[in-house]
Amino acid sequence: MDIGFGEALVVVGALLAIAAGLSGLMHGTVLSISVLAVAAGFALAATDVVAVRPGDEALIYVIELALILTLFSDGLLVERELLRMHWGPPARAIAIAMPITLVLLALGAKALFSELTWAEAFLLGAVLSPTDPVVTSALVTARRVPERVRHTLNLESGLNDGLALPFVLFFLILASPAGDAPAEGLQLLGEAVAGALIGVALGFAAGRLVPHLPGGGITRRYEGLYALGLGLFAYGIADVTIANGFIAAFVCGVALARAEHETPEAFRETSESVSSIFQIVTFFVFGALVVATGYAGNVAALLAFVVFALVVARPLAVRLSFLRSRLAPGERLFIAWFGPKGVASMLFALFVVNSAVGERSVVFEVASFVILASILAHGFTDTLGASWIDRRLEGEEAEEPDRSAVG
Repeated sequence: MDIGFGEALVVVGALLAIAAGLSGLMHGTVLSISVLAVAAGFALAATDVVAVRPGDEALIYVIELALILTLFSDGLLVERELLRMHWGPPARAIAIAMPITLVLLALGAKALFSELTWAEAFLLGAVLSPTDPVVTSALVTARRVPERVRHTLNLESGLNDGLALPFVLFFLILASPAGDAPAEGLQLLGEAVAGALIGVALGFAAGRLVPHLPGGGITRRYEGLYALGLGLFAYGIADVTIANGFIAAFVCGVALARAEHETPEAFRETSESVSSIFQIVTFFVFGALVVATGYAGNVAALLAFVVFALVVARPLAVRLSFLRSRLAPGERLFIAWFGPKGVASMLFALFVVNSAVGERSVVFEVASFVILASILAHGFTDTLGASWIDRRLEGEEAEEPDRSAVG
């Protein structure tokens, strides 16, 4: 059933309070806030307490805000030294692994879902190609996970959301009736470049301006709001002009962190609080959305594709992209597994279901269940994964002296 504003606040308020109250219990366990939020949305929708519709503008706005805040926050927290010292693994993950993942997912989709055209199969691959920083948030802050691994996962998930969007829009045009793909493709490329330029210009200008603001600069209380406002402003400027707003928001965060070192630290608490609110609501709504849409296709094909997406496509793409890299075998395996689908893929799937694509319902439903399975699989294994890589790397380091002695 539909609920009013007061009822909605009851649900959202209770969800946020319960999530916060259980955070201490779930910290260091296999549970996660994302899994809890999805389960709550699923349960309340299944019992007809709440109802959501894929075409609701409010739903899309909530997910867009969650993605903008996550991207900008990730950009702020990219360590400048690590960006210089360990640029290789993130660059491989973004420039090589993501396109390979997209192609593998498209081939798998075409093989399992015969009703999809090639353009629709590649659209599904593009929707599911980016990784999500929210589900792996426990990993990018866990000190047991090596710094360069955390950096790779964080930078990859922050960048590939914005970089995947042009591919999604390109294949969306290609799969739609009367779409002019070549012309639109060039336009999307220009929007991505323009977004990056806007982000760089705003981030550096705002960072350099901080010491010269009147009255002695920004008070401690409002430093977080300054950065948050800048991230939203970057997206807005890009969106109302000719640029990609998501790329603008992320690049703006990186540029601000490079130009003004104090602002990112002050923004940490504000960004985590505000982002967490939108992320929890987004995962809750997504759980309810899965119930609303359901799945009317071949269940065996869906299960096969889910397994292929999580166990084959991403791991194989990462292993290929990291050939001859300096990462230890355990680090490569760890990065290969943790490629969760989340907020960006949710938003892209909503773009599809509200488009003119012929098999938009199939693309949306398949993507939804892959995202759901990923949230559960990666959400339940993040803490276990951190413990595993800690033990694995200790064992590899212990074997090094023995190998050198034999050699």
